[in-house]
Amino acid sequence: MLSKTMEKALNEQVNAELYSSYLYLSMSAYFQNLNLSGFASWMKAQAQEELFHAMKFYNYVYERGGKVVLQAIAAPPTEWESPLAAFEAALAHEQKVTGLINDLVNLAIEEKDHATNNFLQWFVSEQVEEEDSVGEVVNKIKLIGQASGGLFMLDRDLAQRTFTMPQDNEKK
Repeated sequence: MLSKTMEKALNEQVNAELYSSYLYLSMSAYFQNLNLSGFASWMKAQAQEELFHAMKFYNYVYERGGKVVLQAIAAPPTEWESPLAAFEAALAHEQKVTGLINDLVNLAIEEKDHATNNFLQWFVSEQVEEEDSVGEVVNKIKLIGQASGGLFMLDRDLAQRTFTMPQDNEKK
């Protein structure tokens, strides 16, 4: 059984993950408007992944006897100064989410909620991958600089990313 404090914190994380999905979908639309369909596709896959994360939290709350209370999702930005600025914003957002996950782990430890701490370890590892993935694109865009040919090559490469539902034993 979840404590009321943990239940509230996990509900806030559901909202944060839904916002992340919304943010990346907004970034996808931004890139689509720039005719960078590969960048748009990459962000759309990221949006799907964040929705999957939200559902993992959603399902976990119910598995532990809690109640999910959905909250309003804040409107994300819709414009960025450049593709680099958009990906830098994505990296900053992932770093913020890492902090949120770490706060949840700290709360689970404080409450001696070993089951939730165990559940959250998947997200701890996932955030390392998230920051690395976005950071890699930031670095590539910086390497390209003002070379439009490089941007179009990167656009083609980013189009290869697709979201595949992870197959884990947790059914989340």
